[in-house]
Amino acid sequence: MSHAWKVALAFATLVVVEARSSAAAEGPAPAPAPARTAPTPASPAVEDAMLVSVPQPARRLHRWEDALVYIKARSTDLRIAEIEITRAEAQWRQALAGSLPSINLNASLTHQLITNTSLQPSSKCTPDGSVSLCPIETPFPNAANAGITAVQPLLATRSWYALGTAKQSEAVAKLNVADVKRQIALRVANGMVAVVTAERLAELNRVGLRNALERLALTQRRAELGSATGLDVVRAQQDAEVARTSLVSGDESLRQSREALGLALGVPEAIGVAADVRIDGLEQAASATCKPSSRLDDRPDVASAGASIALAGRAIGDVKRQFLPVLNLQSTLATTSIDTGATPRTTWNIQGVLSIPIWDGGARYATMRTANVDIGRAEQRLEAVRRQATIEITQARRAVEVAEQSRAVALRSRELSAETDRLVRVAYHEGRGTSLELVAAATTLRQAEITLALREFDVVKARVAAVISLSRCDY
Repeated sequence: MSHAWKVALAFATLVVVEARSSAAAEGPAPAPAPARTAPTPASPAVEDAMLVSVPQPARRLHRWEDALVYIKARSTDLRIAEIEITRAEAQWRQALAGSLPSINLNASLTHQLITNTSLQPSSKCTPDGSVSLCPIETPFPNAANAGITAVQPLLATRSWYALGTAKQSEAVAKLNVADVKRQIALRVANGMVAVVTAERLAELNRVGLRNALERLALTQRRAELGSATGLDVVRAQQDAEVARTSLVSGDESLRQSREALGLALGVPEAIGVAADVRIDGLEQAASATCKPSSRLDDRPDVASAGASIALAGRAIGDVKRQFLPVLNLQSTLATTSIDTGATPRTTWNIQGVLSIPIWDGGARYATMRTANVDIGRAEQRLEAVRRQATIEITQARRAVEVAEQSRAVALRSRELSAETDRLVRVAYHEGRGTSLELVAAATTLRQAEITLALREFDVVKARVAAVISLSRCDY
């Protein structure tokens, strides 16, 4: 070792010793200051035509009551169900007619093409009106007849029984209307949630595209400064194109969800949901319209299936009454233009008609068997509806808890993804990260944002379904 190196080494050792002695004399060194979180670099300004939101439709719902107005005025499903009530009412009136008087008027005008002339005693051919043999054409060449008949049922057990059957049919129709209202309310509520969800996803897709374009601009700037490669730029461009693809599909899903809501409300066009609608308040609005029931049998579809058994059972009673006699009081007033001289031209009679069915070839027994088959089928349908309703209610209640758990998991995942993306952006801005890490973190964050939005709206959807699953909707 040369003399110069020895002198330098001795001098360095002396400096270190003096520094340690000075530090020992001054006391322990203060604790290092906590590291500050590196700020997120400012994002460059970007402009793109696809960042413009989808235009709002001409019609929008501002509250749940607006949806009810559309349903009552435009829903074809509800109108069909209500028409069935009208049909049942008409059947009751038809059954009533079987026990009320009926009046029929008959008239005829007859011209005989072939006649025969014969001599018959008559006063028409003598001047003094004495009876003599006169030539008369028989049958009479021209004849006019008219008659009116009135029938009053006195014993019409089948018609009387049909009145109760029609009332039972009307009750079933009303229960079907209640079930249709429940299904429509659930479908419209889900449609509103779907529209809000699609709008939120479309917004997130635009945020994702904006972030991707900002990363692309940052990467291009770094490439111009020589701190990024062409591969980094291509990766950023691919990320931007993936974001554009998600944006296009998300916008179309938004349009379709608006159109589906319009169809659910009975309007053949897109209907949106106003931005001021509190989607988390949809549960309370639905609860005010659809009152929860305490028993499964009170659910409209289950109640309708149960009432259908009683309606099918009344067919047995109808067949039994076909074996009973029918008694009618009948009166006929008739007149004719034919004057035979022996009978009056106008007659009026009254009679009681008793009809006793004896044998019809076995048709009534076959009808009885058919009625028994209908009862068995109605009983099995009730059991199937009860099972289905039980599972639906159980799943609807469990879905609320599952949706809340999924939302909590998605929230934690979003927070971790957001922090990872921030750190990667800082590192990349400082030249310590790669473009692959930047794109991967951004993609993960974008997916986490979408997943969280879906889980949040799943909670609202599950709560609404839990409310309506065991409810009777009156609107």
